[in-house]
Amino acid sequence: MQNTSYQNLIIGFGKAGKTLAGFLAKKGESVALVERSKERYGGTCINVACIPSKSLEYSARLSAEIGGDFAAKAERYRAAIAEKRRLTAMLREKNYAKVTGTGAIVIDGEARFVDAHTVSVTTADGEQSITAERIFINTGAVPFVPPIPGAAESTHVYTSETMMELDDLPEKLVIIGGGYIGLEFASYYENFGSSVAVVQDGDAFIPREDSEISARVLQQMNDRGIHILTGAKITRIEEGAAGANVIVETAAGEKTLAANAVLIATGRRPNTEALNLAAAGVRQTVRGAVEVDEHLRTSVPHIWAMGDVTGGLQFTYISLDDFRIVKDQLAGEGTRTTKNRGAVPYSVFLDPPLSRVGMTEEEARTAGFDVRIARLEVAAIPKAQVYKKPAGLLKAVIDAKTDTILGAHFFCPESQEMINLMKAAIDHGITAHALGSAIYTHPTMTEALNDLFG
Repeated sequence: MQNTSYQNLIIGFGKAGKTLAGFLAKKGESVALVERSKERYGGTCINVACIPSKSLEYSARLSAEIGGDFAAKAERYRAAIAEKRRLTAMLREKNYAKVTGTGAIVIDGEARFVDAHTVSVTTADGEQSITAERIFINTGAVPFVPPIPGAAESTHVYTSETMMELDDLPEKLVIIGGGYIGLEFASYYENFGSSVAVVQDGDAFIPREDSEISARVLQQMNDRGIHILTGAKITRIEEGAAGANVIVETAAGEKTLAANAVLIATGRRPNTEALNLAAAGVRQTVRGAVEVDEHLRTSVPHIWAMGDVTGGLQFTYISLDDFRIVKDQLAGEGTRTTKNRGAVPYSVFLDPPLSRVGMTEEEARTAGFDVRIARLEVAAIPKAQVYKKPAGLLKAVIDAKTDTILGAHFFCPESQEMINLMKAAIDHGITAHALGSAIYTHPTMTEALNDLFG
């Protein structure tokens, strides 16, 4: 067995891991980055999540504008899948070159802790033992697939990762799970030309969102022909004439949904199963995530965890901020933590996108704020009319006493760009009056803030 030692060992090629590897290597420290698959160079975002899914989202919107019969749409879908593969392959190559170009060593294999300073890596050439002064866990998350009878046996069942490898556009798609991932796929595939049904067991539609915004999203998806079935339980999946039959128990009785493809989008869980964390003394949460403090240290002082594996928000930009927190401990003042990164914005890439930062109206009132609400129908925004996307709503939650922004909820074109300005406003105390009286370029979606806050 080959034995090597490094100052730093990073397990996982995610956003935090690869950025940290480059930073430490440029400082002249020895760095090894272990990644179990060459298909995951660059991490989850580049290969099976943000980038490929948004490539498909863009292609789907273009396809919807072109129209045509199902055969034409299916051909465009195949082209979109090919483009997605080209893009991810290119980004993998660039990420590998960027990391190795700093002097960091990339080792292909699966890592398993032997003790708190030693990791055994299974490679194509056998076992390799690595010891390190510091170890950083950045193994991400994997799709969670509940034990649905018949799901494992069916060849028509996919996860969010494998669905993007499907070459043939399904005429009928059933999505199990009404969370953000499931709704994004519903939007993509409806735009591509599939008939889509979404099944969720909860009665409330996207319950974490502001109730007014949730209702508007539900209405818009229904208007597009996406069938949202709430309060339903999947009892089993059987083979059917179209490919698969999804058997659903509802308040009105049992329903059978025929599908060419079934997407299980029931969330993601921390990817820790193969790590043997107990051997290193690294504690895990009840949900299996790596337990960390606000500085991202584990229960072992020289071992950190970053990104989705910590069980926090599953966004690549949070993983990047995790790198900043760790970097600040290694080469800064050590004041940056998970508790002071400010309001966290996010976007759900529907058509149009849904974006949010800060509190909902309900949360703000429960917290005791004297609340003022600002609303603007998207139909009133000239740029939305240019886009031919007049459906939607802008809503802001304002502290009536201080005029500061407590939350922003934008369901409109370009909301994924607009929401970043709202994070800055919340973090730095920019008032609603200041936003409403600012000068914005025209015609843009951002200039709607004049009317929203004016």
